[in-house]
Amino acid sequence: MALDRLDDPDHPTFGMGQAADLLGVPAAFLRSLDASGLISPARSEGGHRRYSRNQLDRVAALRALADDGHTLASAAEILALRASLDAARDERDEARDERDEARRERDDAVRQRDSAREERDEARRAGPE
Repeated sequence: MALDRLDDPDHPTFGMGQAADLLGVPAAFLRSLDASGLISPARSEGGHRRYSRNQLDRVAALRALADDGHTLASAAEILALRASLDAARDERDEARDERDEARRERDDAVRQRDSAREERDEARRAGPE
């Protein structure tokens, strides 16, 4: 359904003028990011740039870093390092969750084993019936 795209942060929704207005940046800044390969907006059938919400977030982050005195190249590297760090944290969290689940399964298996041993030992003590 076409409305599903409204929830897709990667869908190219915004034209360059709208993106520039939303971000408070000149259209030339967006063109320079495209020319440098830091942002690659989709193109409409007429060749107009179309930006997604994720791309607007990236532009805003690049602009904030540039305003703090970073070059666009260093700002892009900072964003890449942040993304790498976030991915590593996600992997760590996933590994921690898997470890915790494995420990729970192990503990359940130990409890089942101990319970089975107790039942067996009780049956032996009770003797043949």
